[in-house]
Amino acid sequence: MIVGAGFAGYRAARTLSRLTRDKADITLLNPTDYFLYLPLLPQVAAGILEPRRVTVSLSGTLPHVRLVLGEADSVDLDGHTVHYTGPEGDAGTLPFDRLILAAGSVNKLLPIPGVAEHAHGFRGLPEALYLRDHVTRQVELAAAADDPESCAARCTFVVVGAGYTGTEVAAQGQLFTDAQVRKHPLRAGMRPRWLLLDIADRVLPELDPRLSRTADRVLRERGVDVRMGTSVKEATHRGVLLTDGEFVDTRTLVWCVGVRPDPLAESLGLPLERGRLLVDPHLQVPGRPEVFAAGDGAAVPDLEKPGEYTPMTAQHAWRQGKAVAHNVAASLGLGQRRAYRHRDMGFVVDLGGVKAAANPLGIHLSGVAAGAVTRGYHLAAMPGNRVRVAADWLLDAVLPRQAVQLGLVRSWSVPLDTASPELARMPGRPENPSPAGEPVGKRAGGEPARTQQGAEPDPVQDPVPVQDPGPVQDPGPVQDPDPVQDPDAAKHPEPPGPVTRPDLRAGREPDAGAFEGGEPPPGSPAVHKPHPDAPIAPEPRSRQPSEGDQDTHEHR
Repeated sequence: MIVGAGFAGYRAARTLSRLTRDKADITLLNPTDYFLYLPLLPQVAAGILEPRRVTVSLSGTLPHVRLVLGEADSVDLDGHTVHYTGPEGDAGTLPFDRLILAAGSVNKLLPIPGVAEHAHGFRGLPEALYLRDHVTRQVELAAAADDPESCAARCTFVVVGAGYTGTEVAAQGQLFTDAQVRKHPLRAGMRPRWLLLDIADRVLPELDPRLSRTADRVLRERGVDVRMGTSVKEATHRGVLLTDGEFVDTRTLVWCVGVRPDPLAESLGLPLERGRLLVDPHLQVPGRPEVFAAGDGAAVPDLEKPGEYTPMTAQHAWRQGKAVAHNVAASLGLGQRRAYRHRDMGFVVDLGGVKAAANPLGIHLSGVAAGAVTRGYHLAAMPGNRVRVAADWLLDAVLPRQAVQLGLVRSWSVPLDTASPELARMPGRPENPSPAGEPVGKRAGGEPARTQQGAEPDPVQDPVPVQDPGPVQDPGPVQDPDPVQDPDAAKHPEPPGPVTRPDLRAGREPDAGAFEGGEPPPGSPAVHKPHPDAPIAPEPRSRQPSEGDQDTHEHR
């Protein structure tokens, strides 16, 4: 049983399937039906790659692995079962003889006023698609604005966190918006402005200083306002107040300050290290020989640096997935156990265009050479879609990007404080935010899980029980502005998203209270009470739900 299909979980499933050769039943539990290659997600937000290019089908590439769609709510270690909630709210239980926990990580929140309400993370496809639409909309509205202050605020984009993700988002974003204003010129003397903030003293503080200097130079030459030693003190719907006292008018706040382990580990009652499940060098939980862990949620001893643990990066998770698969197979009598030991082969940071920073095998590169090495590394590391990704890169080099708003993901669909950044919030499935920095307490289906020990569970994604709502009044068309980042949305509404039918039971009308604040989310169809004299139509035959699918992970 493997929980999670990120870098560690996907690699473990693929390797274990090859090692056991149909001698074991392998089940993979994951919210999505794809593995997400997170390092290329900034290119999705910048319009370079189509979303499906960075996803790899689980059922298509893991033919001998049973895929179960759902989110793990709790683990009964003594009963050897995992309790989960499916994508349609149905609960289930899966047995296991060996368990690999590879649930990954979620957005890291800090107790800063307004951030949870006005910022968006960058951990999954829904957030990348939302950011691409949002940035495109702001540039188009700024080009048509008569007010210089409104134009400047809409064309100011703030990214918090100068690690891998934040640096690449700012670098790709500046190129993306510059390309847009060439088609939609702004007021005289104006251009898009990107700010990159971090409390660290340099960009990419976790990497070699030479890579940091290269990235810093490229960003500044491109026009990105890089401010080290500075962060956000408060966020509002009009902008952000910085720690140096400056107030920046903006409609965009991208939160890339890092990640924290998935709260599932905290519900197990096992020893933790800063929220990560403690394991031995063989990725096995001490005292629980049937339980293994890998990836961001596992505190793996770093044998190259005694006394330390491996960092939460995709590079380590990918290699730990292979090692844990070998050790699980060895526990079944197939092969020998091996301790996890890894030496860094170098790092790559894509800065957009032909620019990058890389140090393969310790050789420092920049410019075009680094760009070629970076893209070659990503093509080699991706477990699929290599030809499609290369084709998109080629087309982007010779054709202009298509900057259009698809309107598929709305701001309320991608809250920052969620335990499932890979899933967009759906109408009728409310998700109440947890306090900043606290783990999420409940999954859809009402199963208590993923809470801090001794803490009260948070009602996150807990569907409201369907009851007879009685008389339902038509709330009428929703006129409230988008509550996130856009106070002028009433004047410039977002394009409508896809119209979905709420998940109703017994054909009843949804209760207005099922939505947050008692109002349906923007874009959802209005609820009307049927006329008392209207004939009652026969209830249509329901279709049996088919096994669906859902994902995953981060960093390099």
